[in-house]
Amino acid sequence: MLSLKNVSVRYGGLLALEDISLTVNQGEFVTVIGPNGAGKTTLLKAISGVVALASGQIIFDNQDLASIPAADRPHLGLAHVPEFRQVFGSLTVRENLELGITPLGSRGNRAANIDYALALFPVLAERRNQLAGTLSGGQQQMLAIARGLVSSPKLLVLDEPSMGLAPRVVDTIFERIGQIRKASAITIVLVEQRAVEALELCDRAYVLSTGKVVASGPGATLLGNEQVNQAYLG
Repeated sequence: MLSLKNVSVRYGGLLALEDISLTVNQGEFVTVIGPNGAGKTTLLKAISGVVALASGQIIFDNQDLASIPAADRPHLGLAHVPEFRQVFGSLTVRENLELGITPLGSRGNRAANIDYALALFPVLAERRNQLAGTLSGGQQQMLAIARGLVSSPKLLVLDEPSMGLAPRVVDTIFERIGQIRKASAITIVLVEQRAVEALELCDRAYVLSTGKVVASGPGATLLGNEQVNQAYLG
């Protein structure tokens, strides 16, 4: 489904990612963990085309993404839910979802997809006509995830969905991600600071540090790895 081969990204003269290689198989749930500044968000931006590659190759669904602009990648079935939520505050919940469904093309039923997203997050159904900017932070995060889902993506990329949220709200967000995984064959890549919860949910994981992959393996294996525990799980 997704393959990164020797990917490097530079910001000015600094290497944000260095020679990254990883794979995500169809239907897999893969987590990427690591300390702040490890390059996790840059990795996702490279996949979605927001930042350019200095070198390497990204293959998604058998297509080389090098010649595909960021604006066209959602039409391939790639949905990126960025950090800090980034909902359209002056639009209603329903309007945000309708914007998210634009790349849908022939995949699925638009009305049914919106209904599914609202059923997954009942609080959004209650507030469907409310301006997104007036929602709480947790509700905005739910909306951002729902907006990514309504396009029936082949790959859902989630960047720090727990950021800045109260623990109880974070628990709800992780429960919903687990439900999404169980209810569909969607492939998921999750970048997350709450490493324990992320590793418990995923099939496999990669650990990044200073722009490099320093460990990888099944989530359960990394949870039991003493070195990973001490360095990244506290």
